[in-house]
Amino acid sequence: MAIKKTKVIVDEEKINDILTRGVEDIIDKEELKKDLMSGVELRIKLGIDPTGPKLHLGRAIPLRKLREFQRLGHQIVLIVGDFTAQIGDASDKNEKRPMLTRQQIDENLKDYKSQIGKILDLSKTEFVYNNDWLSKLTFSELIKLSECFSVQQMLARRNFKERFEEGKEISLREFLYPMMQGYDSVEIKADVEIGGFDQLFNLKAGRIIQDYYGMKKQHLLTCEMLEGTNGAKMSTSQGNIISIVDEPDDMFGKIMAMKDGLIVKYMKLCTDAKEEELEEAENFLADKNNNPRDLKLKLAKAIVGIYHNEKVATKAENNFIETFQKGGIPDNISQIFVKEEEKDLDMGDLIVKNGFVKSKSEWKRLIETNSVKEILEEGENIKEKTLTDYKVKVFPASLKIGKKKFVQIIL
Repeated sequence: MAIKKTKVIVDEEKINDILTRGVEDIIDKEELKKDLMSGVELRIKLGIDPTGPKLHLGRAIPLRKLREFQRLGHQIVLIVGDFTAQIGDASDKNEKRPMLTRQQIDENLKDYKSQIGKILDLSKTEFVYNNDWLSKLTFSELIKLSECFSVQQMLARRNFKERFEEGKEISLREFLYPMMQGYDSVEIKADVEIGGFDQLFNLKAGRIIQDYYGMKKQHLLTCEMLEGTNGAKMSTSQGNIISIVDEPDDMFGKIMAMKDGLIVKYMKLCTDAKEEELEEAENFLADKNNNPRDLKLKLAKAIVGIYHNEKVATKAENNFIETFQKGGIPDNISQIFVKEEEKDLDMGDLIVKNGFVKSKSEWKRLIETNSVKEILEEGENIKEKTLTDYKVKVFPASLKIGKKKFVQIIL
């Protein structure tokens, strides 16, 4: 069935910004610009596998790019990979990725729309689920699609090549993933597909399979990748994410804790900062007399403002300054109300039981490295007293555990 396309806004300055800012690579760049300048609506595709319940700032980058296309009037088609998530994308993985169960996928999907709605206009976004068509493919159709690829092509991928040479297991299902993602482009008649640079092989598969079906091959636009809290690529499986639904204080604190060298990159990929602001930030950081913390405070406030609001962002900033720079106690400190039967516990047992520390051994390590402080308020003055006994019994106190966790023990 033919898809009716409407006229869209043609703004060369905005189009040039779309094609350059935070962009790693474009396949058929001149042709894509020509199509954008034609004023004809394009179908812009992004696939998201629900591998975790929270979308993070790294995943928000292509969504923000989609938002720019959407503002020009192009049709955004967001494919939720409820089928492909069961297979598992091997991109940038050096081990076989475990398969997710249908129950895990459904659990992860619960809040996806509301999270995406923080960036895209949901009323103008076409949501589709690839289980609707991939689950219906027959063996006969899969065999025909498999002819589009060779084992040599798959093994040429860096991660597969390294795993093969190291004798690590590579499942046949991992070879099927690009084929499935490519078939999505056929099903929704994509004109453009967006993704992270690590997705390039999968995106190219869409062009190959569209060509197999006699369709015009989609343009490809890959976005720069974002490093997470540990300096590696931000990834749910790595556990180094800053989620777009993190509590304001948590989001603010994580951004303040990241490396100074990432400040300008975060400004470019995660905010609407203009080019001149990025240049000013680079000049600011180049001057050794300036403190990067000052710029990072502005960045953290801007990002919290995007995903919450300006009032909340200002409160998070003030709370951070009071808590971490002046040694205060946060307004929203977590509380543990000690039950009668818990009064004879070791403090470590109580803290572990309530999920503030993973284990007694971690509690012991924190104590031995002087990382647990009792916060004492004496009038307007704040003092910290280091806890040195990991077997100390429960007592009423305000504790700072590590750099970010605060908990008040109430008897």
